[in-house]
Amino acid sequence: MRVMQLIDSLEAGGAERMAVNIANMLSETLERSYLCATRKEGLLKASLSPEVSYMFLNKKRQIDWPAMIKLRRYLLKEQIDIIHAHSTSFFMATLMKWSIPGLKIVWHDHYGDSVCLEKRKYGVLKFCSRSFSLILSVNRVLETWAKKNLKCKNVAYLPNFAIQESEISKVTQLKGIQGKRLLCLANLRPQKDHHNLLNAFKLILEHHPDWSLHCVGQDFKDRYSESVYQLVAELDLGHQVFFYGSCPDSSAIIQQVDIGILSSSSEGLPLALLEYGLGQLPIVATNVGDCSSVFPEVCQGFLVAPNHSEQLAEQMMVLISDQHLRITTGKMINRHVLEQFSAMAVKDKLLSFYSQL
Repeated sequence: MRVMQLIDSLEAGGAERMAVNIANMLSETLERSYLCATRKEGLLKASLSPEVSYMFLNKKRQIDWPAMIKLRRYLLKEQIDIIHAHSTSFFMATLMKWSIPGLKIVWHDHYGDSVCLEKRKYGVLKFCSRSFSLILSVNRVLETWAKKNLKCKNVAYLPNFAIQESEISKVTQLKGIQGKRLLCLANLRPQKDHHNLLNAFKLILEHHPDWSLHCVGQDFKDRYSESVYQLVAELDLGHQVFFYGSCPDSSAIIQQVDIGILSSSSEGLPLALLEYGLGQLPIVATNVGDCSSVFPEVCQGFLVAPNHSEQLAEQMMVLISDQHLRITTGKMINRHVLEQFSAMAVKDKLLSFYSQL
């Protein structure tokens, strides 16, 4: 069996990380594993296993004939059986299916704004879904939505997973005081709600003025990121809130911090929480999407309502005030993540799905 992961870019986002993780994981099992980035390369290219066959299309527009011809020729030459298309790359996959009828399409839905699904524009997706052999959804809400709204009979839930790096290379050195650092691993997008986080952190500093907040994730240089920096200035947090942009060494960064935070207003199943768990970090997160599935029952108290800075600050301070609790909570979450979201468990499910197409 030969499977290609298809993704728009290799920038450091959740869907992109999953495409790379799956390609790497399958390279150990399948005859051949492939990954194709259609529009843009990025930091995650360096994370690809040497065993993964990689191509970059450099697609410039929605209908890009040279890119389409290049991909079609490659698919035929390599005798690829399945295109596993992530997020918006489904359109290119559908065009390939129309020109190579025997090709199977698996579409992976990573949609992060799952609390606003009624606003999702999906006309083109619905039309293309007739050509899909299988839809994989990262949480149960998206699974239900796909069954109701799209034209593919086979829809299944496949949880995200994170991979523990065997060798951790440290590139990023965090600022602040060792032992007193909070981490938010999230791109600067509105649904990540950094405003909520900053307002909560302002409350924390009233009681714990020596702690610092570290934000790692891509800055899209748009109105949202401008509003985040403006709020930092308004709250006078510039000396204790630090932004690092996209970083290639999230595992090394996690080793330098003490609590992982996610303050989102909407989510699917965020990889950041799984990475925190693998790094044995205690976590405080908003109870949106499938975030609760990452927390064992005994740790569910660290899930808070979205858009509620006071609750977020309160639970963060519970952990800040008790080092022993931080350690034990981190170990419990780590054990739960290893049991429920391991690459091995997901690989077996995914291979079973492939084999049934």
